[in-house]
Amino acid sequence: MRPMKHPLPTDIVLERVLYALSDPVRLDIVRRLDHLGEASCTALDCGRPKSTMSHHFRVLRDAGLIRTENDGATHINSLRRAEMDQLFPGLLTAILQAGRDGEGGSR
Repeated sequence: MRPMKHPLPTDIVLERVLYALSDPVRLDIVRRLDHLGEASCTALDCGRPKSTMSHHFRVLRDAGLIRTENDGATHINSLRRAEMDQLFPGLLTAILQAGRDGEGGSR
């Protein structure tokens, strides 16, 4: 299995990050990874179709939010929290906290 491509921190742009986080499924994936540290695609799919989830993981990866590594036939995902915090201080904390506090969205 080929290794996944990830953008370098210098190639990560705010517009792509915000676009990736604008989808409720992708935001849920990021929230869960923030809580779990790392997880397989299967652990994060919540019963959704594999093709749909592949798209969501690709958008998150292309935005620079997650890193996906191969472990045999399994993909292990982790949040690129350190890079995000360095590039956009406080952004992930604010977005993730907003959902937990009941601000800025319908849950």
